[in-house]
Amino acid sequence: MIKKIFLLFLFLLLICAAAISFLWHQLQTYRTTPVVKEDTVFTVPSGSHFRQLESKLVSAGVIQPSPYYVWLGRLYPELTPLKSGTYHLEANWTIEQVLRQFVKGKEYQFKLTLIEGSTFKQWKQQIEQVKGVTLTGVLDDEAALAKKLGLSSTKLEGFLQPQTYLFPYHATDLEVIERAYAAQQKDLDEAWQNRAKDLPLKTPYEALILASIIEKESGHAPERKTIASVFINRLNANMRLQTDPTVIYGMGDRYDGNIRRKDLREATPYNTYVIDGLPPTPIAMPGKDAINAALNPANTPYYYFVSMGNGEHYFSKNLAEHNRAVRKYILKK
Repeated sequence: MIKKIFLLFLFLLLICAAAISFLWHQLQTYRTTPVVKEDTVFTVPSGSHFRQLESKLVSAGVIQPSPYYVWLGRLYPELTPLKSGTYHLEANWTIEQVLRQFVKGKEYQFKLTLIEGSTFKQWKQQIEQVKGVTLTGVLDDEAALAKKLGLSSTKLEGFLQPQTYLFPYHATDLEVIERAYAAQQKDLDEAWQNRAKDLPLKTPYEALILASIIEKESGHAPERKTIASVFINRLNANMRLQTDPTVIYGMGDRYDGNIRRKDLREATPYNTYVIDGLPPTPIAMPGKDAINAALNPANTPYYYFVSMGNGEHYFSKNLAEHNRAVRKYILKK
């Protein structure tokens, strides 16, 4: 009888061991099998617990319901302290990789590249098209947004720094603008403190205005400081800047890709063929290099430049030399 009981106990023990082995194998298969079908952005709500999260993952289509999910948390407790936030889950990730991402708390960030020489209107269109930005409507009223930033100007050209930014998913359009504004102010203040002596620029804002013109005129980065020197020399000599980008900006939506003689004569506040000195506001978003060029220009004798058609410019000391360059590079004579 004792032998039979022992054999029965041994048989049951073997069955339990086999069952445990089977369940362990199934759990490991569940843990290591890819579950994410495609790249997905998923938000772990604040206050979420491990067991509650399963239904949210199932509803989002990230995983299928499974009894092994609970056991995964019990046997791997390091996967349970979840951090709320929005995460990027990559295709073919396993449930373990998904949970470890939530535990690390490394939230998904979207990249936003704002280009030098762009206008606020162009930035608005770009920001509104970026997946991940929460739109609050602040971009619809430029003057009100400028006031919110504490500016006396009603325009934002020049005040926002063009560069590549990383933002957490669902960052607001206001957060984007505030960060670009803070970055521009920081670099402008630093450049102003380290500016060259005896510049014809009275304020940091005037530096922004000139930097925006330099940005629009300089397609070839090594020329920025030389182009800046031309404008500085003209301001010092009380010569008009006579730069086409200011004419284009003053024309607004009327600009169709061509500047006509009548446009050069039109008396807009921005037409530097008509007005003296700088236009009233920046005409674009200048980058850090353009600001530094405006405040630390090269020391040159140049007062004119003309495009050579290859992205670079020919610089001249006087009008006669400039006219010869125009005939050669523009008129092809």
